[in-house]
Amino acid sequence: MTDERAGRTEAYDYELPAELIAARPAARRDASRLLVLDRGRRRFTDAAFPALIERLRAGDAVVVNDSRVFPARLLGRKPTGARAEILLIRPESDALQPFAPFDEADTHFWRAMVRPGGKLKPGRTVDIADGFAVEILDSASDGTRLVRLAGDADPWSLILRHGRVPLPPYIVRGAPEEPVGARDGAWQACDDADDRERYQTVYAAPAGSVAAPTAGLHFTRETLAAIEARGVRLVSLTLHVGFGTFRPVTADRIDAHEVAREAYSFSASAAAALNATRAAGGRVFAVGTTSCRVLETVVAGGGRGGGVPAGGPFAPGRGWTDLFIRPPYTFRAVDALVTNFHLPRSSLLMLVAAFAGRKLTLEAYAHAIRERYRFYSYGDAMVIT
Repeated sequence: MTDERAGRTEAYDYELPAELIAARPAARRDASRLLVLDRGRRRFTDAAFPALIERLRAGDAVVVNDSRVFPARLLGRKPTGARAEILLIRPESDALQPFAPFDEADTHFWRAMVRPGGKLKPGRTVDIADGFAVEILDSASDGTRLVRLAGDADPWSLILRHGRVPLPPYIVRGAPEEPVGARDGAWQACDDADDRERYQTVYAAPAGSVAAPTAGLHFTRETLAAIEARGVRLVSLTLHVGFGTFRPVTADRIDAHEVAREAYSFSASAAAALNATRAAGGRVFAVGTTSCRVLETVVAGGGRGGGVPAGGPFAPGRGWTDLFIRPPYTFRAVDALVTNFHLPRSSLLMLVAAFAGRKLTLEAYAHAIRERYRFYSYGDAMVIT
């Protein structure tokens, strides 16, 4: 049956009590709750996250995004003393060479987002620390800036020393050394010492993300070992999560929205492992919307509904993906999805709705709200089979 509202952005709205937004992670990674959604039976089951292991069968594959979040958020002051912030997105040289390691890229020049955007025009400077400043060089039509990092050491070491964990803007905290009120948007969502570890997956490898692939935050090394012990393949890919993850869908119709491109890498060994999984009749579990987008990009047909049957071969590659998965969509790579609960009207929620169906997805969200699940990046998880 056709969902006539599925093409409208307003159809992905829901009301969430503010107290259900998780400001901090659970005491243990695997202490999160898990909502099990069976698409075929249209049934919800409440569980704890380790129950995911029981949903897996020998011969399945679990695919994770191993991108590492780097301390991309630079807090500083303009020469007037007013507060300002820079969110580094990627080295500008990556526009031509995605996946040049940061220690090989030219980290003097970056594509960045800035606040306050109206004040930080080309030619302005933000002082981050003694011996470390950011100069605004140019602005782009998408709202980003080209910036230059200047200091008394190489830029990457300055970022690691002075950068903050780029927590999502809906997590509102005052900086520990300088508490501020909620009105001071330029200083909201500051990290603390625990976030350096907890806003990072245990398998994080190459640095490049400005937001965590949050479905992976629930996994412990013990969980991963238990999954492999069941005869399940663990497969890694990389998608560096960019600023587009924060961008809401503002168009009235979702097909008018564009997802900002993000760099990905999918190895030959990963492709071989998933092709072997398919050949043996195993299922592919994507951990997170980021893993899902890469898998749907690299499967035969590019995941764009081009008449290629599900299970077409996976091909290794690296580059950029701007794949926006929304209803209606034919999935070719993914059989099950592990994901967190996403913001209303977000492209991430639309991806989930494309996988589970919009109405069933919103029913699951309503159930999660009634049962007091914790939402968003540090919140609980859902597995859709």
